[in-house]
Amino acid sequence: MSMIAFLIAAVFLPLFPLSMVFNRLFAQMDNVWMRMGLLVLWPQIGVLLLAATGQVPPVWLVYWAVLTACLYAFRAVSLRELGLWTSHMATSAWSLLWLSALFVDAGRDLALQAAGFSAPFVLLAWLVARVESIFGAAYAGAVRGLAQNLPRLSGILVVAILAAVATPVFPGFFNLLKTVTQALPVVPWAALAVLLVWLLWAWSGARITRGLVVGPGCADPKPDLSRSAYIALGLVLLLLILAGLLAWGQLP
Repeated sequence: MSMIAFLIAAVFLPLFPLSMVFNRLFAQMDNVWMRMGLLVLWPQIGVLLLAATGQVPPVWLVYWAVLTACLYAFRAVSLRELGLWTSHMATSAWSLLWLSALFVDAGRDLALQAAGFSAPFVLLAWLVARVESIFGAAYAGAVRGLAQNLPRLSGILVVAILAAVATPVFPGFFNLLKTVTQALPVVPWAALAVLLVWLLWAWSGARITRGLVVGPGCADPKPDLSRSAYIALGLVLLLLILAGLLAWGQLP
């Protein structure tokens, strides 16, 4: 019975090929608020299912999860569409929660880690919708030079991508750091694979950022974020930084 629960959880803490369920659902959603809600709730359902088993996941599932994270991180490097990049990065991050489940409580602690990973992707989903409303697409190359035309939007976008790829001071980084330090003595190959995943995240983040932000701006003026929206989104990112620093204080 627990194995069935683990396999159902593998849909929500995505393991390939079950991960395709989330990515297909995310791609078909047109409403930005539904996308944001999906990014919040999807991994939390998986965490609840893991907690309901009352068991630590088997090691073979953990290795499957780390391989999934590597697969989607590698795929994200070649992606140019920001919405698709967001869903693949979320899949890669959430699958690493299986490794964390070996060492932390499958209830509250794992739920907090899932929320720390998800928060930047929720913000990115909103930014994707904003870019698409202005340009008709959020595809690097078709949309470029955001820093020239939309400095407020591009600034928030760059910091949100940095948060998504687990840059230090953001919660995702401290999630990875804690997981690697705990896993290294027990499952060293999995811990080393997490470091590879992190490097791939950084590479893909640099590529998608360069494709969207760098370059000459378009000739037609475009509406930038309002001052109030800019401040509100900046406060959200500041809260993420504070959450990361709080996570740092809780590291063993």
